[in-house]
Amino acid sequence: MRLVTLRTAAGLRAAVRHDDHYIDLHATDAAFPATVRQLLAAGPEVLRHAGRAGKRTDAVRVPAAQARLAAPIPDPQKIICLGLNYRDHAAETNAPIPREPILFSKYPTAIIGPGEAIVLPRVSAEVDFEAELVIVVGRRGRRLSEAAAPQHVAGYTVGHDVSARDWQLKKDGKQWMVGKTFDTFAPIGPELVTADEVPDPHTLGIRLRLNGQTMQDSNTRQMIFGVGATLAYLSQVFTLEPGDLIFTGTPPGVGFARKPPVYLKDGDVVEVEIDGLGVLRNPVVAERG
Repeated sequence: MRLVTLRTAAGLRAAVRHDDHYIDLHATDAAFPATVRQLLAAGPEVLRHAGRAGKRTDAVRVPAAQARLAAPIPDPQKIICLGLNYRDHAAETNAPIPREPILFSKYPTAIIGPGEAIVLPRVSAEVDFEAELVIVVGRRGRRLSEAAAPQHVAGYTVGHDVSARDWQLKKDGKQWMVGKTFDTFAPIGPELVTADEVPDPHTLGIRLRLNGQTMQDSNTRQMIFGVGATLAYLSQVFTLEPGDLIFTGTPPGVGFARKPPVYLKDGDVVEVEIDGLGVLRNPVVAERG
């Protein structure tokens, strides 16, 4: 199943893909929750019912080619991110392989969807790109085992961990969180692909193109901490909730590690692609005003 958030005249609405259309679930049946996060929280039976909505003759359909999409989860309660979680990226930056996940957070104001602009803040001159697989939590969980943790995954989406390197690495004490959570620094989408359609999230090709040029090209098999290990570790600290987003780290090829460095600039277009999940495309603009 592929879930999206549609921009409609009635506001943001959860929708499910059916062939070449999206089914506006709440418009089809007011018993469906209005948002994707609420849909996940409602449980697996409601989600299965949503998957059958395309068979209804009264389904409210929006052609996929004409749909205006927001982020699939525009309102997460938590955005957790892993740093240095790809072996090839750790090697690129001459960093030791972490023994435990390196964590930081973003805030919901960083979330944007496909086609929305990444805004380069006036206070940063070193904004970098990072392609990432994003886990979407589907079930509440605390103190999960590594074996049980994948059962709490709703699915996956494509993510872009935009990073102001001068704020992240050159401030006193280093400031990973502030360097990573400027407004618009967490594009995700276009779709949330449910876990049943991703047989193995650890064998997915992941790529990033900047103005059509491939800058990152790797595979999620390079991840140091996989899905189960990551969720089990996080759930020791806090309760995972439906709709929580977990950015799982980036492969090599990032801009600051290049010689000379490559940073995002006004007018750029970035595409992140993950096998089976789709392409997330965002323009880049300088902050105005």
